Amino acid sequence: MRAQSKRTVWLLPLLLVVVGVLLLLDNFLLLDVDLTPYWPWLLVLAGLQVLVKGDIAPSWQAHSFGITRGSVRSGTLEIESGEIDVQIRALRKPGRLIAGQYTARSRPSLNVRNNHATLQLQRGQTWWLSMADWDLGLASDLPWGLLASSSIGNLDVDLRGLVLERAVIASGMGTVTAVAPDRASGPIFLRSTLGDVRVAVPEDMPATIIVKAGPFARVRVDSRRYEEVSENRYVTRDPGNTLQGALEITVSTVFGTIHVN
Repeated sequence: MRAQSKRTVWLLPLLLVVVGVLLLLDNFLLLDVDLTPYWPWLLVLAGLQVLVKGDIAPSWQAHSFGITRGSVRSGTLEIESGEIDVQIRALRKPGRLIAGQYTARSRPSLNVRNNHATLQLQRGQTWWLSMADWDLGLASDLPWGLLASSSIGNLDVDLRGLVLERAVIASGMGTVTAVAPDRASGPIFLRSTLGDVRVAVPEDMPATIIVKAGPFARVRVDSRRYEEVSENRYVTRDPGNTLQGALEITVSTVFGTIHVN
């Protein structure tokens, strides 16, 4: 299986090199063959590579990583993902500060000061053709500040199990999908200018949802779960819940659809 995988990795680059050489020979009139009809095959091969491998070039696939917690007592994660999709969740096993996968050359930078860790992932640090997703797991036994933004990439965060001091998740054109924390946390802001925003609150978790919709946006709130107490302000209906310790989540979009479940 390992040998077959290596052959698969080298097959696409070899085909691209052969096609490129043939096109060069044709351009310099050294090859009397019309290769124009074969141009679409380059797009087909590149598309297959992204579909199968998750990236355009085999050497730029996602890499696994893990950073031990050490003496860190709190953390901040800052992400600028551009076109890359991002998934964030809580780690199940203790002992690590963060773990998951990243695109080549975009390994999180770490700065620790006074037992507070600041982690940064930036799209500009990796190859512009590299499109492998970022999949990140965070330690669940320390408070986090979360700042994640993208241009057209989708942001998918599952905040259950995490302790949040504050979270801001924003995209320009991508979809923002969030599962709210299952414990008391700081304020959460979810925004997409052109894309949809989807938020789900765990059962038995009280929450206040503040909706900020632009003139071209649509809002869909589950009326069985939420009651509109004032204009664009919703609270959970469960009679056993009180607003004390409730989550405060602000969701906004200009052109997309807001889904509150």
